[in-house]
Amino acid sequence: MPRILIVEDNEENRDSLSRRLQRRGFEVIVAVDGKAGVATAKAERPDLVLMDMNMPELDGWEATGQIKAVPELAATPVIALTAHAMSGDRERALAAGCTDYHTKPIEFPKLLAQIEAILKSADA
Repeated sequence: MPRILIVEDNEENRDSLSRRLQRRGFEVIVAVDGKAGVATAKAERPDLVLMDMNMPELDGWEATGQIKAVPELAATPVIALTAHAMSGDRERALAAGCTDYHTKPIEFPKLLAQIEAILKSADA
């Protein structure tokens, strides 16, 4: 069962996404901010990270960089989640080390397809 770490400061978003992924058979770990996300990724070694990019203190851009800097986590896929779909954000997310990018509000079927495609390619 793939383990997904959700790093999201909005409780409603975090809970909704967590429940939906659990119903699909994923094991879900949650972190409430970027700092906790980095620590949880180091401790739990998830198969994939869903990273909110706009959080106070340590944002998703910096948290992703810190996760990717850990040799054991460097290959861990990260999907950037952001409500600020500005021109260049996708490129910025990929440059920060994210594997893919998804805009909010989350379109769950699309996000699920992204997750499954990334996990399938990681297994190949």
